[in-house]
Amino acid sequence: MTNVSSNWLSHLAIIMDGNGRWAQRRKKPRIFGHRKGVEAARRVVDACARRSIPYLTLYAFSRENWDRPQEEVRLLTDLLFNTLDSEAQMLHENGIRLRVIGDLTAFGARICTKIQSIESLTAQNSNLNLTVAVNYSGRWDITRAASQLINDCRTDSKLFENITEESLRSRLSTCGMPEPDLFIRTGGELRLSNFLLWELAYCELFFTDILWPEFNEACLEEALVAYSTRQRRFGGLSASQ
Repeated sequence: MTNVSSNWLSHLAIIMDGNGRWAQRRKKPRIFGHRKGVEAARRVVDACARRSIPYLTLYAFSRENWDRPQEEVRLLTDLLFNTLDSEAQMLHENGIRLRVIGDLTAFGARICTKIQSIESLTAQNSNLNLTVAVNYSGRWDITRAASQLINDCRTDSKLFENITEESLRSRLSTCGMPEPDLFIRTGGELRLSNFLLWELAYCELFFTDILWPEFNEACLEEALVAYSTRQRRFGGLSASQ
């Protein structure tokens, strides 16, 4: 297990990319890759819990994913929410708190109620705070937070006169979480894809060509080792400069 005490990791954020390509290379339907991706997610959740990483955020479904073929979207959303439902008891028994962020209204009342039930079941757990981003985008979240801040300013003149970064940050979906220390993206793409745009401002970035279904504990270890060697200056200078 990596010792990152010199560069402690409180929040890990991951874009789980490459499920479809992994399946296509094996001449399988893309949904086969997504199912294997669920297994990879389980491995990472377990590894983070054992490493006492307090917060893990996984990008499961972006707002842009609606542009994929309709059948793939249907299968992907069914898999996502069936997985959340089937894993709920396991998460609870292992002391893992689940939160789902994003615009869930697109999925209807039944799914929203199911998610609320799982969040309530696990609300008091503290071994790991697992957040799953669904129908989420960073721009959507910042826009939503700004709209809420404007509405609040209409009834609170003092708030209007003292708008700060914290005023907006406190209205983001990730309110109450520390900002990510390390961001991992699998699949070889070198971009953020509208994920946690506000929160990743000073995050350390790690990109790997490994496709998500093949991401395992050794891959996580490689990213953690790389992170432990980084100097995090947050715009300042290191002690030696």
